[in-house]
Amino acid sequence: MKPEWSCLKDVKIIDASQLLPGPHATSLLLQLGADVIKVERRGSGDPSRELGSAVFAQFNRDKRSVALDLRDNADREAFLELVRGCDAVVEGFRPGVMNSFGLGYDDLVKVNPAIVMCSISGFGQTGPYADNAGHDLNYLAMAGYWAAPVQVESKVARPGVRVSDYAASSYAALSLVVAIMSARQNGYGQHLDVSIHDSILSWTAPTAWLARSFEKKPVMSPLVMPENDIFETQDGRHLALGILENKFWVNLCDCLGEVFPLLKDPRFSTRMGRLACKLEVNQLLKQVFLSKPLAQWVQYFADVDLPFSPLLGANELFADAHVQSRGTLREFAKEGTIAVRFPVKFSLGLPDSEGKVPALGEFTPGATE
Repeated sequence: MKPEWSCLKDVKIIDASQLLPGPHATSLLLQLGADVIKVERRGSGDPSRELGSAVFAQFNRDKRSVALDLRDNADREAFLELVRGCDAVVEGFRPGVMNSFGLGYDDLVKVNPAIVMCSISGFGQTGPYADNAGHDLNYLAMAGYWAAPVQVESKVARPGVRVSDYAASSYAALSLVVAIMSARQNGYGQHLDVSIHDSILSWTAPTAWLARSFEKKPVMSPLVMPENDIFETQDGRHLALGILENKFWVNLCDCLGEVFPLLKDPRFSTRMGRLACKLEVNQLLKQVFLSKPLAQWVQYFADVDLPFSPLLGANELFADAHVQSRGTLREFAKEGTIAVRFPVKFSLGLPDSEGKVPALGEFTPGATE
C-alpha cells in the first residue's frame, strides 16, 4: 500500500514578508505540505498585489491571509498569539524593523522558545551595507555577477529573472526545514540571517575569483569559450550552442564540415586549440549560423547528438512538448494564470493544493473586510 504523504503537513509558518524572496521560500514549503499564514499590512497588503493579481498569485496561492498593522499594540498581540502555535516566522524588513515593532527574535522566543525566525534582507543583519536599500540588480552588481566574462563579445545586460532573489529564497527554504527539524528535536528555535547578497555571492564568487587574473584581457579567461555561446540566426532569432566536451565539436564538424569546411581546420580539433583561436572560431560560428533561419537549424540538428537549443519565445515555451510532458506548470484557465509546481519529482508524489488566491485579510480573526 502506498504510504500516506506527510512531509511538512503539521508545520505552520507565518509569512510576514512581501514581494519575492520570502513569499517564494514559504510557497515552496507550502507545496511540501506546510500551512502558511500570510500576514499582510492592513489596508494595502503585500505590494505585489499592486502589480496585478497574477503577480501576487505566483507566490501566494493557498496561503491564509491575515491583515494586521504590526505597529498597533492590539495587532502586535494578535501576531504573538499566532507565533505561539507556529514553527517559524519569515520576515523581509530591513534590519531592526521587527525589533521596533516589539517583534524581534528575542520577543518571539518569550512566547514560543522553539520558534524559528528567518530574516531575509538585502545585505544581512550585520556589516557595512546592512541598512542599504537594494533590489535584485543591486545585489547582482555587488556580488560580481558581471565580473566574470563568459562570452567572446561579453555584454552587460540584466537577467530576465530575479536571480539573486531566487537564490536567497531557495537557501531560506532549505534552512527553514533544517532549523524546524532541529527545534522539534531539542525544543530550541533560532534566528536565520539570510542575506540576498550572500546568497548570490555564493554562486558568483568562484568564477569572479578566477576572473581576477584576466581583468585586462577578459577574452583570455578559460571561462570564455568560443563554441559555448549564443548565436544569431538568419531570421534574427537565436540559438544556444553548449559545446564543452570535444566529442560534441566532432559531431558538429561531422554534421556541417562538408558545407563549412573551415570547421575542420586542424587547429580547431582540440579544446586547447580552439581556446588558442577564440576570436577566429567564434567569428566562424557566427557566420555559419547566420546562413540559415532558426527553424532550419532546429530541423538540421534534430537527430544530431549536440547540446543545441533554440532560444524559445514565451508562446513557444508553453507549447513545448517537454514542458507539457513534465507537468511542472499548472494552468488556471478561468483566471488566465499559471502556477509552478514544486520542480522536484517525488516518487510518492506531491498533492496539488487547491490553488486559491487569498483575498486580503480573509482569514483575520473577526475580519469583516
